[in-house]
This record gives sequence, C-alpha cells and structure tokens, in this order.
Amino acid sequence: MRQLVALFFIALLAACAGPKYTVDDGRKVDEVLLGNIRSYGSGERAMRAAIGRAATLKDPDCSTQWELPFSVESSYNMATDDRVAWVRALGVDERLTVVGAAYNSALKIGDKIQELDGYSRENAEKMMLRLAELRDDGDPFKVKLFGGKTVTVTPLKVCRGYARLAPPATPLAQDYHWLLAVHPLEVARADLTDDEALWAVLWSEGVSEEGGARMKTYAYGTKVANTLYQLFTIASGIQGAAVAANAAVQAAQTAASSVATEVIKRQLLDQATAAATNRIRDEATGVVRKLTQAQVANAMQQAAANRGSLSGVAWVASTIFEKADAWAYARMEQLKADPLASFTLHQKLIERGLTTNSMALDPDRLNALNTLAESRGRREDVVAILQGLRPEDLQVAMADMPVASAPGAFSYESEDDPAQRLQPFARGLVDGMLNMPVQSH
Repeated sequence: MRQLVALFFIALLAACAGPKYTVDDGRKVDEVLLGNIRSYGSGERAMRAAIGRAATLKDPDCSTQWELPFSVESSYNMATDDRVAWVRALGVDERLTVVGAAYNSALKIGDKIQELDGYSRENAEKMMLRLAELRDDGDPFKVKLFGGKTVTVTPLKVCRGYARLAPPATPLAQDYHWLLAVHPLEVARADLTDDEALWAVLWSEGVSEEGGARMKTYAYGTKVANTLYQLFTIASGIQGAAVAANAAVQAAQTAASSVATEVIKRQLLDQATAAATNRIRDEATGVVRKLTQAQVANAMQQAAANRGSLSGVAWVASTIFEKADAWAYARMEQLKADPLASFTLHQKLIERGLTTNSMALDPDRLNALNTLAESRGRREDVVAILQGLRPEDLQVAMADMPVASAPGAFSYESEDDPAQRLQPFARGLVDGMLNMPVQSH
C-alpha cells in the first residue's frame, strides 16, 4: 500500500513539474489583434489547401522547392495577453499547433506536435527550425502528436516561391521576393474561395519564376542560411517575425513617402476614409450598393499607388506583375481551376476597400489580364464579374488620374538611395530576414 501511495505522489509531482500551456482565462485582450488572428487563421486554411493543389501541377519547367502539407503556429515567447488571444482565436498555445492543412494531409487543424522525427524541445523556435530542415530534405518523416499518435509526413514538391500571409501583429506587411511573397493580411479578409487562394499561391510562384533572375541580380550576395527567414516560412506569428515585419513596414512607409505628392496622398486618404465610412453605414442598414465607375477607378488608383510605392527587391518584382498574372492564369487552366478567380478576388477586395495589396489589380494589370481572358473567349464573363463595368472603360476613367499605375522601368544599373542602404530592411522584409540570425532562448 505504501508503494502505491509513493507511486501516486511521484506521478503527481511529475505532472506538476511538467510544462504548463496557456489557456483562455477570459481576460480582456486586444480586439484588433484577436480579429487579425482569426483572419490569419481563415487565410491559412485556404492557402495551405491551395498549396496542396498547386503541388499536383508538377510543372517540369519551373524551379522547385519543398513545402509542407500543413502549417503551424505557436505563441511561444509572446506576451501573456497575446498568448491568450492566440488560444481564444485559433486554439494555439506554446506548442506547434496545426492551423492549416491540405486536403490529404496526415495532420489536421488543431493537432499539436510533440516530436519531429524523434526531436523534441520546449523551445518552439528550435522545433520550427527542425521542421524547416525536415521539409527542405524532402524525405518522409515521422511526427508524434501530443496524445501519442504518430503519423508520417511527406513534403510536397512545388514551384519555387512561398506564399505567406503577414503576421497578425503587423497586418500591413507585404513583400515580393523570388523566395517568398508576403501578402498583407487584408487579402485573407476577402473570404478566399478555393480558386482564389490557388490564384494567390500560383501568382506568388509566378513572381519567382518570371522575375527571379532580375531580383537575384539586384540583390546579389544574399545567402539563404539558418536565419529568421527560415522561421518565417514555417510560422509568421512568432515574436521575431513580427518584430522584423514591423521594422520592414516602417522602412517601406519611409520609402513610400516620396512616391506621391502631399496633395495626391491626401486625396487617396480621403477616398479611403470615405469608402470605409460608406461601407460601415451600408452594413449597418443592410444596404447593398453597386460601385460606380468612379468608385472603382478610385479603388484601382489606390492599388496603383500601392504598386508604385514598393521598394527594394519588391520594386523589381513589381515590374513583372503582369507576367506573373499570365503565368498563374495558364497554371490555373492546367489545374482545371477557374482562372477568372483573379477577377473575382480583385472585385471582392475593391468592394471592401482593401487595395493595399498585390491581389487588387491596377489598370495595367486589369487590362493585360482582360486581354488574356478575351483570347480564351471569356470577355463577357469578366464583365459580369466586374458588375457590368468594362475594363477598357475603366482604363479611360483612370487616364486623367494623378498616380501612374506602371512602376519605373527595371534596369540592372539601378541603385538604392545611399541613405537607405544602412537600414536592414531597405530592400524589403525577406531580404532583411535573410541576414538576421535567430536568437533562440
């Protein structure tokens, strides 16, 4: 009997000594962050399923990389209130928690990872780095879940160019690089359909495939090593990624300050504020209004301004956005998906006033994509998606607007502003992360 009692207390002490994970204690948290995490979660579910579809393409002509059939997040090393927000919004605690999964993934949303091919640490950043290594090896590996279940994961071979969403803590972050496209979180707020998410994934790959040579030459000497970049490709909610993204956003805002005159910037700000006010009023009263041609033109003006404000490696990428559109359009057709998802996503974004991203089309891109759709006999389908507005009419309406939609022409001789060279994120979020070592605790 004494032995049984002793064993009971030993087991009790062991349980008490084990790690304690964050639970939702009902405290008040930042509602904006909470909403951002929920948007991120819905976006990750759609994007990871799309990555699984993109992997079936098996394009023999593109550069390739390895992807995971699932995505994870962790609240490791975050502030206590933020950890509670992650638990409340997505059920994510300090452990690696699955938040998105391809349809045939052995891991499901909500699963919590304990071991990766026999490797286990309480430090989630170390676990993420190990996961990145296993992914990039390309070989099947074992994953043990909390609860004891073990499954085999096989990485997916896809075209180069990761597609990721901005961290919930820095929803405005965006960058377009031959290794990784970071889409601002507002893209996820468009309630992505399967085909729209696939378009975003294929377009990100198209940026890499069509613009990789230009970007590599521009950002020569950059090395892909054991850096924060690798962590970001696994999970963007980690503290280090959020800090880096915030620094990159600030650098981008500084660079963008010279893109337009103060008059134009004020005009765009006033338009965005008015559009937001109208949307709030219409949602409150249940009124659904069709956008006028002028409203659509204004929204596309903002999309053009966003494209024109990109700097560093993303500026180089912006010079081939039309080529990335055409690349993605052709692959959508190959996968038997609807390539006009590019137009439906664009339309949903401008109707919501979400134009600070690359999925909302500027006039040049809309015109080029429409020409491609016309060549496939889809002209009237495009007009229907655009609520009866014809792309050529929108092109005319934009002609007299003050911000040009086309970015400056690319030149291998182009140089950064010397004053910007000392800033670690002068060339963008991804380029900055490639040179930032991980500080694991």
